Amino acid sequence: MKLDTVIAGGRVIDPSTGIDECTDIGILEGKISEIGDLSKREAASYFDATDTLVLPGMIDTHGHIYQHVTGKFGLDPDLVGVHSGVTTVIDQGGPSCMTIGGFRHYLYEKSKTRTLCFISAYLVGGLEGHLYPDLYGPCGVNPEHTIRVAKENLDIVKGVKAHAEIGGQSRWGIEVIRTGKEIAKAVDLPLYIHLGQLWPTKDSAEIPDADELIEKLVPLMDPGDMLAHPFTRHPGGFVNQHGEVHPILLEAVHNNGVRVDVGHGSHFSFDVARRVLDAGVVPFTLGADMHGYNVSVPSEEDDEARKSNPFLGVAPFNLTIAMSELLHLGVDLKSVISMVTENPAKVLKMEDELGSLKLGRKADISLLKMENGRFTLTDNSGGKETCEKLLMPAGCFKDGNFFEANSPLVPEKIVA
Repeated sequence: MKLDTVIAGGRVIDPSTGIDECTDIGILEGKISEIGDLSKREAASYFDATDTLVLPGMIDTHGHIYQHVTGKFGLDPDLVGVHSGVTTVIDQGGPSCMTIGGFRHYLYEKSKTRTLCFISAYLVGGLEGHLYPDLYGPCGVNPEHTIRVAKENLDIVKGVKAHAEIGGQSRWGIEVIRTGKEIAKAVDLPLYIHLGQLWPTKDSAEIPDADELIEKLVPLMDPGDMLAHPFTRHPGGFVNQHGEVHPILLEAVHNNGVRVDVGHGSHFSFDVARRVLDAGVVPFTLGADMHGYNVSVPSEEDDEARKSNPFLGVAPFNLTIAMSELLHLGVDLKSVISMVTENPAKVLKMEDELGSLKLGRKADISLLKMENGRFTLTDNSGGKETCEKLLMPAGCFKDGNFFEANSPLVPEKIVA
């Protein structure tokens, strides 16, 4: 039978099946139909993947793509997704029980990218990235409504998002985290927790101890729950005031099944990342955490409100830059690929559909170029380092349809 597409001559890497070889992939009717030497097979189109890494469709576990509904925080889902070489994006806490209908109608049903979400524990969702902290106290949560709506939308709701940072704790303790865990348990989904300073504390009567927050938080978590921002430069993260990874976090990750998501965003620090990796904490997934305040937004005025936002980033990045940073820090290529393919598929409980190049699967395939040379990487503290390998998106196939990686959100490579 004539194939629809042959992806020819690429280095196919799929950690879920153990494949790592230069070979061809055949696509028929939106699915992966053959893997092997297809040089004699007839196809409607051929994609020359010479000198290209051919991976299972990448999954970004930390996106902010509820455009317009979350104000300037939300980005165009397809610019973060397929036009950046990413086939699936999980919005972390954008939609709530009140706005999930809009997410389904305007994103899930209309985007070229597969758009899923971790529903917010808060009624207002991720409005402006929690710029208005008074909206995010215990009075802004309705667990009964959120549980009901999550159960009604389990095809797109894959977890629950809550925040644990010293700004919020100074106002309300960890009551909202407890409620978020109640919601997650009721719908049998993972709880995803933001760690690190988020809200200002200048108007708080007392600034709590960041280490104390960690000690109260971790016992609430179950295997499969997720902690974000291990490499954050902000207080209240994985590294304590003495520059060491919290022992209770090491216990949670190594022995209690708690998972770690990079959640790069405007948090990333090379110094903190080295401390965390040296302590043996390797992230399970790698979310980019791109939003309207830490990237250059196309076709939008770079106004004073955006420039003065507390979530403003200082380093150009996307998912493949975050992957390159981990490679630079010594994480091996296959482990990094697992963080954006098979591991997030397990988080989503969709490992039978996504994260692999097995025959018969949806033809979700990401194409990356591995650039060799000397390139400058910049973290969110302003630190600069030189790497010798840089991953850049070349495009992707989503359900067998090709999309060029032409998103303006993909940073230009900076030659050192």
